[in-house]
Amino acid sequence: MQMVIIRRAVRDVLVAVTVVGSMALGAVGCTGGDEAPKEDAKFVAGTLLCGGTAVSAEAAESLKVITGSSRFEKSGEKSTVAHAAKMLSQKFTSSITGDGDICQVFAVGAAQSDRLEVTWELTGSPPESEPAPKFTVLRMGERALTAADVGIVQFACRSEKVLGSLPAHVDVGVERWSPKEPEGDPEKLKDAYATVAHSVSLAMAKELGCENNGGLGARPSLDPA
Repeated sequence: MQMVIIRRAVRDVLVAVTVVGSMALGAVGCTGGDEAPKEDAKFVAGTLLCGGTAVSAEAAESLKVITGSSRFEKSGEKSTVAHAAKMLSQKFTSSITGDGDICQVFAVGAAQSDRLEVTWELTGSPPESEPAPKFTVLRMGERALTAADVGIVQFACRSEKVLGSLPAHVDVGVERWSPKEPEGDPEKLKDAYATVAHSVSLAMAKELGCENNGGLGARPSLDPA
């Protein structure tokens, strides 16, 4: 738990530094010429986030339900499913557990403290414990969990890119980090988080070359298990 807290604190510092740097660059851009920067140079549609393969059209609509926006800050060059899959594969060669980031999602005009974090984790085994009461369990992969501020899809992956006699057990999470309480219909938010988590998970399973896409269907299954 302590390592998780430290990791989150470091992440918040890095985000703050990024935001300050972006503001400074914006100020320079405004004073360096008469033409204002094009809006589309900074903001993109949801389908272009996290490398452009992670967010389906359906998931992009779900991001709008979550954030209230259909435009977002561009993801970083390494904030992609392809990069995350590479890191996961390398980690699995020496350990069956580990975690990492895929990307962060900032809606247009959002504060640095109000974001979605998309992450991966190697859990070492199929899900066994009972989830917290706030979660609804869904039938996707090994198990999927969704709440009004987070969605998690857990799937098993056998692949040439994930070496070893045992399958890799992968969690992909989409979690809201914000000082504010979630706004909107809780059930619609649950479906939205599950849809985004499924989309990224499917993209990760495909990038890893998992057999049968890790047991994930082409579309999310939103009916409670």
